[in-house]
Order: sequence, then C-alpha cells, then structure tokens
Amino acid sequence: MSQSYLVILGDRDAIGWVLREERMAFPSTPRAEVAALRRGDRLFLYATRGAWRNPTRDRGRIIGLAYARSGVRQFDEPIEVAGRAFASGCDLDIDGLVPYPGGVELQPLVAQLDAFPKPQSWSIYLRRALLRLSDADSGTLLDRVQPHLVSRPDALMTYHWAASAATSTGS
Repeated sequence: MSQSYLVILGDRDAIGWVLREERMAFPSTPRAEVAALRRGDRLFLYATRGAWRNPTRDRGRIIGLAYARSGVRQFDEPIEVAGRAFASGCDLDIDGLVPYPGGVELQPLVAQLDAFPKPQSWSIYLRRALLRLSDADSGTLLDRVQPHLVSRPDALMTYHWAASAATSTGS
C-alpha cells in the first residue's frame, strides 16, 4: 500500500532543482520516513515561507503533486544542490504544479491534519525533508491542491528562475 508525504522544500534553488530534474535529494542524516519512501508513494511538494527569500511576504504553500518513481537510493558520490550536500535521493513523476506564486497555504489547514498533533507548534514538524501523512490528511490536501494544478511544463515556465537557473547537481 502506498503512503503519502509532505516534501518540505526550504530553498528556491533547491525547489528549482527538484522541479527541473524531477528528483528529490536527502541529507545523510538517517530518517525513518526517508528510508520508508517507496516507488508509487504520493508526495505533496511544500515550499516553506522562507523558501522564496521573503518570509514576511510569503506563506508556506503546497505547490505540487508528485509520485516517487523509485525508492530512495544512496548516491555513489554526494550531490550538491543549493550549496548543500545530499547523500541519497529518488526519482519523481511530477503530476502537476501550481503556477508561481500560487499554492495552497498549509497553515490554515494544520488544525485539521493528523500530521500536526500540536497545531499551536506546527512548524516544528516541518524541520525534516519528509513528513508522513495519514490517508485522511492526504485526501484533504489532494482535494485542496488538485483544482490548482496544471501540467509541469506549463507551470515550470512561471518559475522562470527554476527553469533557467544553473545549479550544480554533482552527478
């Protein structure tokens, strides 16, 4: 049975890499949820409020829907994305993206989601690459984001910095 996760992306250059490459990279710190990720798992792509480098203006938003095209595997050599080294990763099928600067704001939904058992301190749960979602959470987020999704190529053009930015992949 497939699982659902929130993929937490905290840097616009890293978001650009994920959207362009249709890959996800993970730091070397062992995390149970990263080890549990399997092919076919549903991934909600979440850009933190600081990802766009203006946290007073921006809100944390779900910007896309993807599926793991592979399980997580160790890289032969770490890759560098947005100035950070990553030891493992997986391939993605990005099913749809919300055109920039849109997305579904997460904060108003937190009290309804099982993933945030302490809604008053919800942001603490976002200090990781992946956050596992219950089936109910996945359904709630899917209902909210699906009407806003367009094809990856169409939306990628609105992330103009992502479509053309040159970041090192190290691979």
